[in-house]
Amino acid sequence: MSDTAEQGAQQGTETEQDGAESAQERLRERRSAVFRQDPRVLARGGFRTTIGERLARLREAAPEVYDLDEWPDMYGDGVVSALEDRVAALLGTEAAAFFPTGTMAQQVALRCWAGRTGNPTVALHPLAHPEVHERNAFSEVSGLRTVRVTDEPRLPTAAEIRDFEEPFGALMLELPLRDAGFVLPTWEELTEVVAAARERDAVVHFDGARLWETTVHFGRPLDEIAGLADSVYVSFYKSLDGFGGAALAGPKTLVEEAKSWRHRYGGMVFEQFPTALAALVGLERELPRLPEYVRHARVVAAAMREGFAAAGVPWVRVHPEEPHTHQFQVWLPYDPDGPAEAAVRQAEETGTLLFPIGWMRGGPGLGFTEVTVGSEGLEWTAADVKAAVADFVARLPEGR
Repeated sequence: MSDTAEQGAQQGTETEQDGAESAQERLRERRSAVFRQDPRVLARGGFRTTIGERLARLREAAPEVYDLDEWPDMYGDGVVSALEDRVAALLGTEAAAFFPTGTMAQQVALRCWAGRTGNPTVALHPLAHPEVHERNAFSEVSGLRTVRVTDEPRLPTAAEIRDFEEPFGALMLELPLRDAGFVLPTWEELTEVVAAARERDAVVHFDGARLWETTVHFGRPLDEIAGLADSVYVSFYKSLDGFGGAALAGPKTLVEEAKSWRHRYGGMVFEQFPTALAALVGLERELPRLPEYVRHARVVAAAMREGFAAAGVPWVRVHPEEPHTHQFQVWLPYDPDGPAEAAVRQAEETGTLLFPIGWMRGGPGLGFTEVTVGSEGLEWTAADVKAAVADFVARLPEGR
């Protein structure tokens, strides 16, 4: 190929990429506009509302969880300390520390464990959040080394832990494993994996960003689940609809050391009372409802599967077939652009937004999205879901 032809081909590729990015941006703008019209959805996170609405809801609910005549927090006292005590009690740990982000909380936790074990190697899944979404923060910031114990789209087995060819100081388990489809092991499998790690003198840390909703699947209370691990991180916004923030829970000595590292990492924020109050509200209002969301997600998932089959889609996958939490994946034999456009157009034309987030590429000719069932979804019957699926399918492009 001549230099001129090569340059032309490169420019053509760049033009196509720019066009695709512009189309995706327009689609995001249309989706945001739809949300402002208050569409019918299966779940509506607080981030899908205006600042004024979020503040009004907090002002209405906050007196239920804390005395608003108290002074605001300063560097982690007051309402932040109260939140830490509440989390420790719920998870059955000696102590808990509030962090502005889960990324910081987990880096600090595993750094502390590395100092105790003398081994900075962390065993985890290649789809775990630090590996996929944190720009190699473990190694770049905290001096940790990660090893991957399995490539299967599930949590590792006890045999894989026992047979792994090199030592590691900590095993990190993301419960549920979001990027594999919000999947969980059975309770028996989880206890065996923890025991296998301990046989290797490794500590166990739970990435429990969504641990709150695992009780239905495991058939165990939160404190029993958390009690399997040496330390646990939990999020306040992924399932509890808070403003943000996270907590690290575990032994008192670990938590005290973690607070020192929190300061070093820049996590000693002057005042955090809005985030702490929103977290307490989530624990009071949303946490008790999560089992109901999980059970209804199974109804919704079954109705979606049946709805796609009735609509004549030749292949569809609802994964897991019976959701482990109130979130699951839907896979279709389409490039992502087709379903993404169909979902937004359905909302614009009918006021129903069945699939509110973007569609991602799962392979050639395959697209998938994530579905969450929240309080709004409890109003949907199986028949409602099937009707919405049929209407969505009618807007998919012909041919694949």
